[in-house]
Amino acid sequence: MADPSSYRPKPGQIPDSPGVYKFRDEHRRVIYVGKAKNLRQRLANYFQDLAALHPRTRTMVTTAASVEWTVVSTEVEALQLEYSWIKEFDPRFNVKYRDDKSYPYLAVTLNEEFPRVQVMRGAKKKGVRYFGPYGHAWAIRETVDLMLRVFPVRTCSAGVFKNAARTGRPCLLGYIGKCSAPCVGRVTPEEHRELADDFCDFMAGRTGTYIRRLEKDMMVAAEEMEYERAARLRDDVEALKRAMEKSAVVLADATDADLIAVAEDELEAAVQIFHVRGGRVRGQRGWVTDKVENVDTSGLVELALQQLYGEETGDSVPKEVLVPALPEDPDAVSQWLAGRRGSQVSLRIPQRGDKKDLMATVQRNAQQALGLHKTKRASDLTTRSRALEEIAQALGLDTAPLRIECFDISHLQGEDVVASMVVFEDGLVRKSEYRRFQIKGFEGQDDVRSMHEVIGRRFKRYLQEKERTGEWEETPAPTGPAPAPQNTTTAPGAAPGPAAGADAAGADAEPREDDGRPKRFAYPPQLVVVDGGQPQVAAAKRALDELGIDDIAVCGLAKRLEEVWLPDDDDPVVLPRSSEGLYLLQRVRDEAHRFAITYQRAKRAKRIRSSPLDSVAGLGETRKQALIKHFGSVKKLKQATIDEICEVPGIGRRTAESVAVALASAAPAAPAVNTATGEIIEEDDGGSTT
Repeated sequence: MADPSSYRPKPGQIPDSPGVYKFRDEHRRVIYVGKAKNLRQRLANYFQDLAALHPRTRTMVTTAASVEWTVVSTEVEALQLEYSWIKEFDPRFNVKYRDDKSYPYLAVTLNEEFPRVQVMRGAKKKGVRYFGPYGHAWAIRETVDLMLRVFPVRTCSAGVFKNAARTGRPCLLGYIGKCSAPCVGRVTPEEHRELADDFCDFMAGRTGTYIRRLEKDMMVAAEEMEYERAARLRDDVEALKRAMEKSAVVLADATDADLIAVAEDELEAAVQIFHVRGGRVRGQRGWVTDKVENVDTSGLVELALQQLYGEETGDSVPKEVLVPALPEDPDAVSQWLAGRRGSQVSLRIPQRGDKKDLMATVQRNAQQALGLHKTKRASDLTTRSRALEEIAQALGLDTAPLRIECFDISHLQGEDVVASMVVFEDGLVRKSEYRRFQIKGFEGQDDVRSMHEVIGRRFKRYLQEKERTGEWEETPAPTGPAPAPQNTTTAPGAAPGPAAGADAAGADAEPREDDGRPKRFAYPPQLVVVDGGQPQVAAAKRALDELGIDDIAVCGLAKRLEEVWLPDDDDPVVLPRSSEGLYLLQRVRDEAHRFAITYQRAKRAKRIRSSPLDSVAGLGETRKQALIKHFGSVKKLKQATIDEICEVPGIGRRTAESVAVALASAAPAAPAVNTATGEIIEEDDGGSTT
């Protein structure tokens, strides 16, 4: 724990301008980012008597080792810079909403020549128009199925589209009138794009125009006694009305607005957002966060606005945003939102009428989401704390293992041997820290030897990082103060810049960039867990001993009886079956196993799909396909002469020689087997099989 007075800025050194500040720990990692209208007043609050600080703030300032700041011109710039730094550095003491990326959206790929309507999840892509999010994917498909009668936009995948274009036959939807079949030229690209634009306009809430137009066309067709066409238009109108009925009108004035509600307690907070377009609820989403910093409702609302609109532009930012409490500087936030949208955005608290009633509904959803979240053991802060304490007590650790790394070995009968490293921090997965290994030291199946190699390689990288920073030098070289970035000031007492440490060969180590970003393998765990029993634990411990590392605990979790093994102990530690500590260790072990076997399967699939041509330097996929197409098979290509290979367009003599050498040195492929008859399938010169 650091004393905040050791890095407190000198009086008068901090400007009284608006800006953004960063607290860094002893390893130069950014642990907190904040903004202020007046940097001098805001930072002074962190350096008062520790007893007067909120417990979360006290933990942050005692973990930090330096503070620096960047001056900006306006509060809007400070808001944007704060969002950018939180996203870039992922500080551990900032509130970060855990967004549920499984929410499905209705997406229209306007970035393609023939736009496609489909269900999409995950991060948004450029050039794609999104509607939603929806609660369930089936709700999207039901809506699309109704609307394809009126807007027959393409919904097929790229493979189906290309196959239809090649054969000249559309898919089933093309035959039944629910696709305009651009694949076979029934409509031009321009006509199909117009259909897609109309589809987007209808989904965006401009529904009345199309329904009135269809009703008018229906009446004209009836007057002209085109009854079949009139009946079809009548059915189209009914389909659009049914699609509209799936989202009831909640605001009678056809408002475009987002409503944000917050439910919180001392430890956690839940945010719910309703997206209202054209007076109808078009989507709903929710976030949950641990309150790792001292933040009130207005602060939670501001952070939610940053995350919700930080990457959005144009109509994705509505004209009106309704919140339960205004941010600390509502004018700056409103200006920032207006800049994202390109026009004025109203940010306010609903006071009466339908909007206040709808906000109450959103608030109830937030309360229910928080209550449901609290019942989930893996995300409950109290449960996680108890699990870590139980692990520390069972393994005899001085403190709870806030960072746990688990290693697992995976292979298939000794082939494609790989290993995984997964990381849990504060009892939660840290997927950005996951790593994969290929076993390089030997061939064959030996889990114990593989574990020794992987642990050794991981912690050699850790020691290299320590050497690069000069933290382990017995006689550290003299260092000057860390150079401050442009427009940035570092407080006195901050951690010095990188030392010119020496590596094993005596040359100067590469200077470390103190940018605060997480470094690969830079941070040690308090506990290493291996998937296995006593032999694997002994191998891991031996690897650490060989590197001179004695401050990292090691244990193993055996699958058979879920026993916890410690180095040099003949008997395992048996945790109660109801133990939260055992449950956490099982989750860590199972996640490492999942990550390892996924990598091993991908590696095996890649090897199975490999070709002798893959080893030819400079031979890309296009020229590989040209060779196979010209000769018909790899077997016939192998029998060809260099002159014959040169006849393939794009293949020069040097490349042809490389291809011939690669094929001649390749091991013969295993014969294919007819699984129905058991016969060995051999390809003859004519290309037939026997």
